[in-house]
Amino acid sequence: MTNSHAAREIDTSRPHSARMYDYYLGGKDHFDVDKQAAETVAAVYPGIFTCARENRAFMHRATRVLAREHGIRQWLDIGTGIPTEPNLHQVAQSVVPDARVVYADNDPLVLRYAERLMRSTPQGRTTYIEADVNNAGALLNAPELAQVLDTDRPVALSLNALMHFVTDAQDPYGIVSRLLEVLPSGSALALSHCTPDFDPSTWQKVTDIYTNAGTPVQFRSQAEVARFFEGLELLDPGVTVGHRWRPDEEPTASDAEVSLWTAVGIKP
Repeated sequence: MTNSHAAREIDTSRPHSARMYDYYLGGKDHFDVDKQAAETVAAVYPGIFTCARENRAFMHRATRVLAREHGIRQWLDIGTGIPTEPNLHQVAQSVVPDARVVYADNDPLVLRYAERLMRSTPQGRTTYIEADVNNAGALLNAPELAQVLDTDRPVALSLNALMHFVTDAQDPYGIVSRLLEVLPSGSALALSHCTPDFDPSTWQKVTDIYTNAGTPVQFRSQAEVARFFEGLELLDPGVTVGHRWRPDEEPTASDAEVSLWTAVGIKP
């Protein structure tokens, strides 16, 4: 991390998706402008709080499954967001203490809290890169990544609640394909993605709120989310609603409340 990164000013004149997500999770690392926008979303879609919690819970379960059952010891987590414990490396290192994790995000506020992401076990390693998923080349070529991850060994690419902020005009499938193509056989993609499938009219309102706030979004159908996994071997139960992906206990929320497609695939 360089001083030029640290010097970037945080724009508090308009809401930011990462800080809104922090509000949904009950965090304190957001501003009034983020709270107001988040409450506008919650007014039309009260399930947003459930959606955010289930997104985190999916990340935890997917990380544990990849560590325990598929021998994954390395993660590249893009769109990290403001740290919320347990963070991905804490989940992974609770299963495999030597796990290595590279976090990446493009919000300067995340940089302020990045030290939370660095509390690795002595056996493992973590680092943080300020980078944008829309510039996959710069992210993949960051020296910090090469210092922590060995891309000759399997890596789990973690894209949680990120790709709906990449519109079709930005080539989301091409971005994911490029990220995966540099990873070897045995690597994985763990992805969650909000969807309008269960309540299209409500999600159109959510789309309008984000877009009008300066953050274009594109929420996708189950079939559109499945396209991210083309060429991968999907783990059971395939592309499913977040709280139904290998739940630790019987789900109680409705699919419409969660409105989040999730899946994990392994690169052959």
